Amino acid sequence: MSSSYLFSSNSSLLTPRKPINSSTSFPPQLFTPPQYITFSKRNFVSPISVTSPSISYPQPPFNVEYLEREFGSRGVSFAELGDSYVIKMLLENGSAASVLMPSGLITSYKPKMWYGSSIEVLHTSVLETRTDDHGEVTGGHTIQGGVSLTLDCVGENGFSWSPVSWILNDVEGTSQDCIQVEIISRDSGNMVEVKYNITLKEDTLSSEVTVSNSRSSQLELTGSIVSHLTVSTPEATYAYGLERSNFINKLPLNTKFGIIPPNSTKNKVTSSTQAWPLSSLKEFFTTKRDIDETKEETIGEEKENYKHLSGKMSAIYTSAPRNFTIIDRGKRNSVIVGRKGFEELYMYSPGSSYEAYGKYAYIIVGQSAMLKPIRVGPDKMWRGEQYLHNPNL
Repeated sequence: MSSSYLFSSNSSLLTPRKPINSSTSFPPQLFTPPQYITFSKRNFVSPISVTSPSISYPQPPFNVEYLEREFGSRGVSFAELGDSYVIKMLLENGSAASVLMPSGLITSYKPKMWYGSSIEVLHTSVLETRTDDHGEVTGGHTIQGGVSLTLDCVGENGFSWSPVSWILNDVEGTSQDCIQVEIISRDSGNMVEVKYNITLKEDTLSSEVTVSNSRSSQLELTGSIVSHLTVSTPEATYAYGLERSNFINKLPLNTKFGIIPPNSTKNKVTSSTQAWPLSSLKEFFTTKRDIDETKEETIGEEKENYKHLSGKMSAIYTSAPRNFTIIDRGKRNSVIVGRKGFEELYMYSPGSSYEAYGKYAYIIVGQSAMLKPIRVGPDKMWRGEQYLHNPNL
């Protein structure tokens, strides 16, 4: 398998699926312990989810040949990658995307451009992580970047669960105009189910998450859908359409797939370069603080409609348009970023002091619920979505 295709250069809870819509409206002015339960709809097996992050369980088995027979006629193909496998989506117009399983990380999105070829939109990094007793690298890899979903579900009686391992549930559509891959994850009691639909259209890649709460009490959701967009350099990159949006400067999010540069005296976010761990969200919600009195957090209003992203920044916009555009003058490319369901917009730039077209040549945009959790009532459902639209077809 070609690595250039996988990575960028740098029961009662089942609900009716929303039909695939071949057209999307855009603003014209903006371009487990080792036990398994049978999952009856398809002949797959699903691991029993666990809540303790300190215990590691084997991933569910998979059979690439079976997946090819079952879904190969629908515009997707499969390839093994160590203990994981890759779902490759390819449309007849040339647009393509890749999803790494069971993590659900979208590692590549290559939309077709007006001049005939495709261009990589996402930014990923592959790190060697396994070392011996002497600190020498001996193998093992961690993949960061791309488009990732981070979700923390908290409820009464100490309930806390996050979807970290996904099962392929279904594939719909054809290679002619639209392919939708549906993956799911459930908590061990089957009381919370998360569906994640990844849809590739000729000019759009959308990531839609649906949370179904079958508990008898309310559920609170925090998290985000975060995209690492590859750019030539932040010096040549602009965000268009955020004028008069309110924001809060925050320390960078420290998520499982996030790429954050090492500490540097030349690149700081306010007074600190330490990341803001996702695990601190619960404390943030339960502790009343005046954000004007903290050095790491300041509030403001965006003054520019054509915001230059050359400086290092990390902010959550609390009132931003549903659609805005990232423009890279170096690559002469633009991407429209949109959201549904999520009220917050997260944006991060590592700054332009790093090598052009290098490891830190990216911008992070994320649809989030971090300052204010989303509440899902008993026997209720919530849906949120991010889409990346290519206006250059």
